[in-house]
Amino acid sequence: MSGIARILVIDDEPQIRKFLRISLEANGFEVIEAATGKQGIDLCATRTPDLVVLDLGLPDLDGQEVVARIRDWSPVPIIVLSVRAAEAEKVAALDSGANDYITKPFGIAEFMARLRAALRSRPAEEGAAQAIHRIGDLEVDLARHQVTLAGAPVKLSRKEFDLLRLLVIHAGRVLTHEYLLREVWGQAHLRDTQYLRVYIGHLRQKLGDDAADPKLIVNEIGVGYRLVAGA
Repeated sequence: MSGIARILVIDDEPQIRKFLRISLEANGFEVIEAATGKQGIDLCATRTPDLVVLDLGLPDLDGQEVVARIRDWSPVPIIVLSVRAAEAEKVAALDSGANDYITKPFGIAEFMARLRAALRSRPAEEGAAQAIHRIGDLEVDLARHQVTLAGAPVKLSRKEFDLLRLLVIHAGRVLTHEYLLREVWGQAHLRDTQYLRVYIGHLRQKLGDDAADPKLIVNEIGVGYRLVAGA
């Protein structure tokens, strides 16, 4: 590792945050703290930590949801630190995208060893995802699930946002019908291309993209859709 790694601790217990801050800073890490899931997601987007330490029992969002929402746009390593010891909880967190799972109470030596291992496996800086994407007048904030067009908010349903997220992340690339259907609707809907046509139509309408002459979301006939990177 080069430079000082920044660690984001998301935990609603002040004593745990204090203990982790002292331990991490003593080992040469920079520490930022969040007491809620929403605050943690915001800090993850704006402060670009090198690793996230996350408690599951947060006052506003379940930690499992925090993992999934961060994974919508960021590959940052996540270590779950929780009193929940059930195997099902561990499996769910790891399936959602967590890199490791440590149960409370924990030994600091083991914790530091796992943290160093997770940092060694983190993506290279240039491969890290962005939280905010701007394409012309369109701005998509993947961390906050917010979309604006020329500064005005655009209200999207969850499915519409999920579809736009994929197009934005892969802007300039053709995404096949099958890929989009699998990622947004699931494996059981790979043939339901009508869903896709309807939702693409909704997106175009809300984003002011003329369906007769689209400049933003282009239909590659018989293959899939592409978001024009330089729109």
